[in-house]
Amino acid sequence: MSGEFEHLVAEFERFQAGIRNADDRFAGLGTMRQQLTELRASAVSPDGGVTVVTGPGGAVLDVQFTEGALAKGPQALSATLLATLREAVGEAARRQAVIVEENMGDDLGLVDQVLETQAVAFGTTVEELRSKLPEEAEAPQDFSEQRVLRPADPPPAPPAAGPSAGDRFLRNLFDEED
Repeated sequence: MSGEFEHLVAEFERFQAGIRNADDRFAGLGTMRQQLTELRASAVSPDGGVTVVTGPGGAVLDVQFTEGALAKGPQALSATLLATLREAVGEAARRQAVIVEENMGDDLGLVDQVLETQAVAFGTTVEELRSKLPEEAEAPQDFSEQRVLRPADPPPAPPAAGPSAGDRFLRNLFDEED
């Protein structure tokens, strides 16, 4: 019976370790959420006539025009605005990917996926976009080797076939009462 009890204790300890790992991994979610909420990215057109500020998800928060930009006419203003919007939204997406990767680990290669997608969409290179990434402020906590929803080790094999010590004990207990 002590072998079965030890097995149950080991299973319980593995379960508790899994909960601690999940707690550790998700402890920074509040910080990540705040960072994402406060995220701001801006882009200025090459001539300085249009400025666009975006937030999380590429939401446009502000658009500013100079008198010179307005004087260029509708087609030129429209083209400049779209190019500047694209740059600001792309910057916001890159920053979001960096924040998520810093807080959750790079198991998915999120930043690389965003850079590759934007390189194709914007007709540039991954290296060019990578050069626009913010410098790393501090080394993020690395949870990449930890498991969240499944144990790190496979569960041990069940005890050998046949009645367990607990089953034998209960049978003996009830057999003695008859």
